[in-house]
Amino acid sequence: MADTKQTKNTTNSGYNAENITVLEGLEAVRMRPGMYIGSTDERGVFVLLREVLDNSTDEAMAGFANHVVVRALPDNRVQVEDNGRGIPVDLHEGTGKSALEVVMTKLHAGGKFKQGTEDSNYSTSAGLNGVGVSCVNALSTQTIVEVKRNGKLYRQEFSIGEPLGPVEIVGDAEGTGTVVTYKADDSIFQHMSGELIELDLDLVVKRLRELSYLIPGCKFSFENQRGEKPASVTFITKGGLPEFVEDLNKSKTPLFPRAIHFRGVRKDENGPKTIEVEVALQYNDSYHDTIIAFGNSIHNIHGGLHESGFKTGLTRAVLNYAKRKNLLKEKDPKIEGDDVREGLVAIISVKVSDPIFSSQAKERLAGPTFIEGAVNSLVGEGLTEYLEENPRIAEKIVQKAVIAAQAREAAKKAKDLVQRKSALESDSLPGKLADCSEKDPRLCEIFLVEGDSAGGSAKQGRDRKFQAILPLRGKIINVEKNRLDRILGNEEIRAMITAFGTGIADRVDYDDIAEQIEEMEQGALDLAPDADGETPSLDTASDGAASDNGAARKRSSKGGKVNSAFDIQRLRYDRIIIMCDADVDGSHIRTLLLTFLFRYMRQLVESGHIYISKPPLYSIRRGKRIEYAYTDAERDKMLKGTRGDVG
Repeated sequence: MADTKQTKNTTNSGYNAENITVLEGLEAVRMRPGMYIGSTDERGVFVLLREVLDNSTDEAMAGFANHVVVRALPDNRVQVEDNGRGIPVDLHEGTGKSALEVVMTKLHAGGKFKQGTEDSNYSTSAGLNGVGVSCVNALSTQTIVEVKRNGKLYRQEFSIGEPLGPVEIVGDAEGTGTVVTYKADDSIFQHMSGELIELDLDLVVKRLRELSYLIPGCKFSFENQRGEKPASVTFITKGGLPEFVEDLNKSKTPLFPRAIHFRGVRKDENGPKTIEVEVALQYNDSYHDTIIAFGNSIHNIHGGLHESGFKTGLTRAVLNYAKRKNLLKEKDPKIEGDDVREGLVAIISVKVSDPIFSSQAKERLAGPTFIEGAVNSLVGEGLTEYLEENPRIAEKIVQKAVIAAQAREAAKKAKDLVQRKSALESDSLPGKLADCSEKDPRLCEIFLVEGDSAGGSAKQGRDRKFQAILPLRGKIINVEKNRLDRILGNEEIRAMITAFGTGIADRVDYDDIAEQIEEMEQGALDLAPDADGETPSLDTASDGAASDNGAARKRSSKGGKVNSAFDIQRLRYDRIIIMCDADVDGSHIRTLLLTFLFRYMRQLVESGHIYISKPPLYSIRRGKRIEYAYTDAERDKMLKGTRGDVG
């Protein structure tokens, strides 16, 4: 019998019907925007644009539009125009309101709920739930929709999701199409400082370029009316996905001149649904892969079932071919999926009715479940046929996979050796490391300095108790262009691994490495001396540097494959500070170091342990006072205002 004893009176605790709040219509979107667009940061601002753009893209995918324009207007307004059929403006039978108003003000209202049926206006689409454009309306202080249809120009204006009046005919019009102009609510999309979060226009241009490959023959234009970069541009392609792959490989050396391309349709064995799959791929001489997956023209940045199906089909086709043709020797190591994908650039695009995404942000394609098997099957068959018809290219692909497997085995041996040496800790620390005496890692920091001469100066100015100095001779090996066995053969890299004490992880591949490194450099730690020549930033560890980045360390990893050999708990220093000269060589060394840390010790970056010093370029003496300039312009400005005693 259940225990009926209550520790608290729950029969009348003030919780009753009047405590229940019902959010009507778009009110829920404004109350919990993250539920509908993922976040209210820069990503959320981009999702607003994408939701409007998706509607225009759907018109193009269905063959009703051949030109889509995105305009960046003054006052943080954004406009999307297409020459599709135009949103219907006639009365909606169920509500008695204009169909345009219903689409803009009602959640789960749209023309895409009957995909795959005879009544459907779209066989596939990017927008699915009837949530997108109404969410944009709810989260905007102003939304204006103009529709060209039936020879007339219709217009309706909204504010925070509410119509400011009925649909009006404002003139005659030729052709058809829709123009949506919106201004995101800056009370929702703002930084903690109160500063408005603006749309990343470079990301817009990138998205339009992608769409031009996905829908060849359709023109995608960007017009910047804000008088800033990026400039206005138009994209239109004829080659589709193969052209996309070949363009991505332009800065590399392809193993063969033309991308492999195949497409096909697969049916769900357990239902009426079908999926259209298109794949383009090409190998180059690099050591990492680039796989970009799209579901109904949406870039799924975290992949999903289509990507996993592609990887399985690719590996199976290559290995089966190699075995049939006796291209593998007994002494060759076992080839794994990572080996087959080394140097691969691939684009996967699937079109399916009623896809399931992991969230409204659509970062991962999660269903229907038959997608994975369908892509696996089609890729396996298509690639097998291609390899049989092109034996020379097939042999190149197999040989590259064999070499990758051999290098992986060699790297594993080298990595194990480094790990064993690191396990000896202080007994195996690099001889040129000037270590600190403090034993608590939370109170310690290490400076990576450029050369022995800089190391000597840094050693003289450091606090021996908590500051360590590791001089690095010359430029380290470029980890982007070398395999791990060669990387671990570099003395400076081995010295860093040993000094840090964490070991290293398997390589983590991300396409956004350039953007990530730029962000890290923008977050540089200012180590500038003050007017008295002091460098107070060097003393912060003694005041509790371990707590400065507690919030940063709570951030979760963005993903990627991390080997258990990397153990952040063994980190010997709370702060790793890169200190390079303020010149071109120093900038190059800093980039090489950040690339290594990003690829093989990414958890240190995400946990807030990596810092970049910002040394001045010039020192200007005014009597007993010293001032510092970080650029030539600052130096010239200081000298221009200087009279008399300048050193």
